[in-house]
Amino acid sequence: MSFNVYNTMTRDKDEFVPYEEGKVGLYTCGPTVYNYAHIGNLRTYIFEDVLKKSLEYVNYKVKHVMNVTDVGHLQSDGDEGEDKMALGASREHKTVWEIAKFYEDAFFEDCKKLNIKKPTIVCRATEHIQDMIDFIKRLEEKGYTYVSNGNVYFEIDKFSDYTKLANLSIDELEAGSRIEIDPNKKNPLDFVLWFTNSKFSNQIMQWESPWGRGFPGWHLECSAMSAKYIGEYLDIHCGGVDHIAIHHTNEVAQSEGAFGHKWVKYWMHAEFLVEDGGKMSKSTGDFLTISRLEEEGYSALDYRYFCLQSKYRKQLMFSFESLTDAKKGLKKLKERIATVLIGINESDVINAEKTSAYKEKFSSYISDDLNIANAFTILFDVLKDSELNNKEKAMLIEDFDKVFSLDLMTTSKESNNVDEELINRLIVERAEARASKNWARADEIRNEFISMNIELLDTKEGTTWKVK
Repeated sequence: MSFNVYNTMTRDKDEFVPYEEGKVGLYTCGPTVYNYAHIGNLRTYIFEDVLKKSLEYVNYKVKHVMNVTDVGHLQSDGDEGEDKMALGASREHKTVWEIAKFYEDAFFEDCKKLNIKKPTIVCRATEHIQDMIDFIKRLEEKGYTYVSNGNVYFEIDKFSDYTKLANLSIDELEAGSRIEIDPNKKNPLDFVLWFTNSKFSNQIMQWESPWGRGFPGWHLECSAMSAKYIGEYLDIHCGGVDHIAIHHTNEVAQSEGAFGHKWVKYWMHAEFLVEDGGKMSKSTGDFLTISRLEEEGYSALDYRYFCLQSKYRKQLMFSFESLTDAKKGLKKLKERIATVLIGINESDVINAEKTSAYKEKFSSYISDDLNIANAFTILFDVLKDSELNNKEKAMLIEDFDKVFSLDLMTTSKESNNVDEELINRLIVERAEARASKNWARADEIRNEFISMNIELLDTKEGTTWKVK
C-alpha cells in the first residue's frame, strides 16, 4: 500500500518514497518562544503529529527534528521589525533567556495536553550558533554571500530557481512580502544570514563570528540544524502556509546552494485557523490559547478533535459554537466506546481476519494524504458492526487511537468522587436482573444510580452512564 502526500513543491499528491527505505527524516518548524502558542499555531503542530503517527502506523521509523527559535526572529520574515525575543523580555520585564525558557516550557505543556508526541530531537537555535556560522562559511565559499554595512546577505540572484517553492514570480514575491527598501541589499529579496550591524544597539544575544560580533538570521537555523541531525537529504519538511513564500523559500535557496543538490523531497503545509477577523495572529495582542479554552470549559482534546474534523490543507473557521459541537461529539463518541469497554467478555476470541480488514481500510485512508475524516468513518463502522464482539472493537479502537490520540480508551467521568468500578459492576448486575425478569432488583439498582446522581444511557450497543 502506497503512502501519498500533497507536495507543495509539485502542487500535486505524490507517492511518498523516502531517501532510505523504511525510514523518514522529518523536520518541522518549531515555535518562536517569546509568547504563548495560540491555537492557530497549535493546529499546525496537531497536523504534524497526525502525519508522524500515520507514518509510524504504517511501519515507517520516523526521526523527527524540530527547532526552537530563541534568537534572531524579527517581527517580519523579511528582516524587518523588532526582535520578537526582545519584545517579550521588555513586555514582561525579564531577560530574554528567562522568556525563552518560560515559553518553551509552556509550549511543550500545551503539546502534552494535546497528546502531541515530542520530537525525536528538539534543538534550540542558541545552542547551535557554531553550526550556523559553519553553514554561512560554506555558502561564502560557494559565492552565494556578500557583506554590506557589516551584515552577511544571501544573494538570491546567484540561486537560479529561487521562486520554485512559492510558484510565484520575483515581482509577486516582492509585492507579497511587503519588504521595506533596504539600501544595503543588492536585491530586495536578499536575506540576512548574520547581523553585525543591527538597529538593536543593545542586543543582548550576540556571539563572535568571522564577520564580527552579532547574531544569526532566522532562516538560517532550520537549514543548519536539520543538516546536523538528519543530513543533507530531508524526506519531509513541514510548517504553516505562511512560511512558504519567504521562510521556506529562503531555506531552499541557502540549503541547496550549500549542498549542491535537491534538499527536501516533500514539502507539506497546514492552512490557517481563521476567525471572523482573519487568520489568528499574536500581532493583534488578543489571541486564544489552550489555557483560555480550558477557562471556557473545554479540554485540549476537544480542540484536537475539532481540528481533526477538517482537512489540514483547508482553512478552518474557528468559533466557540463549533468548538462546543466538537466537545459534544467527542463526549458522545467516548460514551459509545464506554459501552464497548463495559461489555467486554474476556473469553471472547479475536478474529484476526475481520480485524485485519478494518486495519487495512484505516491504513488506506490515513495513507491518502491524511484522510482523517474517512478514518473516523472506519471507527464508527467498527462501533456499529454487530458481527464484531466487544473485545475486537476495543482492540481496533485502541489501535486507531494511535493516530487520533484522543484518549478514546479512557472512560473517566467528570466527577472525581465517582466509583467507576462500582457503577460498571451495577450496570452488569442490572442487565442480568432484567434478563431474568428480577424487576425488584433492577429497580433497586436504578434507585442506587439516582442516589449517586448517575444517569444511565441505554443504546443498541449497550448501556453507559454519565454524571447528571
